[in-house]
Amino acid sequence: MAEYLFLFRGGADMREEALQDAPEKWQEHMQKWMQWMGGLSAQGKLVGAQPLKDTGKQVAGTGKVVTDGPFMEGKEMVGGYLICKAGSLDEAVEISKGCPVLEHDGMVEVREIKELKM
Repeated sequence: MAEYLFLFRGGADMREEALQDAPEKWQEHMQKWMQWMGGLSAQGKLVGAQPLKDTGKQVAGTGKVVTDGPFMEGKEMVGGYLICKAGSLDEAVEISKGCPVLEHDGMVEVREIKELKM
């Protein structure tokens, strides 16, 4: 089985709204994440997953210029990642369809992780 990286984009508007107006909706949403990832773990397909903070730094170019970031629209910003095992890209895409971020107009980018030969 190959490993696939899921990059989660968007869904931040729902998070901010739920945290301010309806914390119980946020808890319900987080429970869906735990159930989805728990199911992957039980199947031996979950390698790891973590949310990402909204702040960071970017290093660019040969001059290694450091700037604050990321600066992009919320729907484009990567909010977290998951690494899972799957038999094919198509299987990984099917797995990604269970991701709760999709319920809030988010996106999941699915990429196969190449094996690094040294």
